[in-house]
Amino acid sequence: MHLSNLKLAVRLASALLCSQRGAAGLVGEAAVCVDGSMNCEWQAGGSMLEYTANANPQMSEVPVRIFPSVLHETGKTQLVPLDLSKALGLNYMATAPNLLASFIEVKAGETFETGVEHATSQSFYVIRGQGSSLTRAGLVEWSEGDLFVLPYLGDDSPSVCHSSPAVIGRQCVRHACTDGGGGAGSCALYLVHDEPLLRYLGARPVDTRRFEPALYPGKAMRETVEGIAPVDAETGEVRNRRGILLSSASSHQTKTLTPTLWSLLNSIGPGATQPPHRHNSVALDLAVNGGFPKGSVYTLLGRELDSAGNIVKPVKVEWVSGAVFVTPPGWWHSHHNEGNDTAWVLPMQDAGLYTHQRTLDIRFQAEEAARLQSGINRGATMDQDDREVKPLVAGTLMFGHTTPVCETVTA
Repeated sequence: MHLSNLKLAVRLASALLCSQRGAAGLVGEAAVCVDGSMNCEWQAGGSMLEYTANANPQMSEVPVRIFPSVLHETGKTQLVPLDLSKALGLNYMATAPNLLASFIEVKAGETFETGVEHATSQSFYVIRGQGSSLTRAGLVEWSEGDLFVLPYLGDDSPSVCHSSPAVIGRQCVRHACTDGGGGAGSCALYLVHDEPLLRYLGARPVDTRRFEPALYPGKAMRETVEGIAPVDAETGEVRNRRGILLSSASSHQTKTLTPTLWSLLNSIGPGATQPPHRHNSVALDLAVNGGFPKGSVYTLLGRELDSAGNIVKPVKVEWVSGAVFVTPPGWWHSHHNEGNDTAWVLPMQDAGLYTHQRTLDIRFQAEEAARLQSGINRGATMDQDDREVKPLVAGTLMFGHTTPVCETVTA
């Protein structure tokens, strides 16, 4: 046999053996290379799994978890990651598969540096205090209730931070607390970014800014929410949900805070109940104001909804001011205020990503219960033909996207 034909025969035989061994991968046996060929080595890196047994793999779930406010009430300057990586089966810090949330506490009169290596979006909400944050895009001054966001700013500009074990790369921010507020000895911020998503992908952002830095003043946000009529002009019913979506000019389709992050400042009045709804994004909910008396405001969460619109076997999570709780993706959840004060919550979600993919699939109790009662199982993620675009009921916020002047515009 000619030498070239002999080599070809050996390669075919080894490939056949690798294929046979690879088929054994159905029961966990790795392929074995007998000739050291590149094809055989590449085959060893793959496996073949029977479809029906593996189409819906058993994965670690996003747990319901509460991170108490005491984590940012120590009076010390520190960063506290709200890390669930062990529960999620990840080898890097994450609160949800795509997001990492942290509490930043800065003692009054001190400064502190935070940073991420690669993230497309960083969002900072001021839980308490007054101060400023120096970024590579400039200095932003903040007070309680303000929220500001930063895009990936590239690697060209020099870092604004000093050497610190807490700072990674050049995406750092230098925070200064001038006043703890309300007699507190420290400022506190709630930080959420999407670095876990990029770590999963093994990617980094391009140097082009995906959106511009933006500040959402707390006073303007609250005034806009409070300006929403408490009674629906069309139905005459009392509104059980008054809130505003925070959006950027670059997210003209998704109406989201950044391309990945979605946020809502939501209020629930005394005696109100916000019926169950669900979505495919995870929610990292900050109880801005847990209401009064303590324990009177809470969320019910569950995997399923019955035909009457009730959450099956709900888990109860009480709102505590300054605490964060995790709402797993796909779970039904409702909000209840049995107290005397208006309560406020700021959820941060990876819904920008899901909205862009057309897979957010947000559903509300009344519509879903009607479908279940009629025997309809909805498969589409959007009821395009049935949706009604309701008119603006209160107004929107303008933060200099079209003009250099920040103002609140109401209807």
